[in-house]
Amino acid sequence: MRNRLLAEQWLGRARSNLSRAAMGKTSPDVVYEDLCFDCQQAAEKSLKAFMVLNNLVPSATHSLSLLTETLEKNGIDIPGDVKGAVGLSYYAVTTRYPGHYEPIEEPEFLQALSMAKQVVAWVESRF
Repeated sequence: MRNRLLAEQWLGRARSNLSRAAMGKTSPDVVYEDLCFDCQQAAEKSLKAFMVLNNLVPSATHSLSLLTETLEKNGIDIPGDVKGAVGLSYYAVTTRYPGHYEPIEEPEFLQALSMAKQVVAWVESRF
């Protein structure tokens, strides 16, 4: 029961990040890099929720590849669209430091948002 409660808390945080990202550029001060970070966080926290639900201890990482690999090593099949979202890891660190990347534009953000929604929806369907 405790694992389910903790998993639901992780998923709640994922939904929060996804909701913030989905609001988009609510002002000129909002940058796509931060919205993409929220997309990555939504995917990461969703996967960690699923790990907890399955009695796995999530590592302290932003790597979606590592999280999906851990799930697969524990016998959980990961759909292709969820595996495809591992590219969101780029937004966890790199784009948070100005000068280390090309600026993100709306089409890239919308793709990141779509991927994050797919990951969250997959995890929600498994609860």
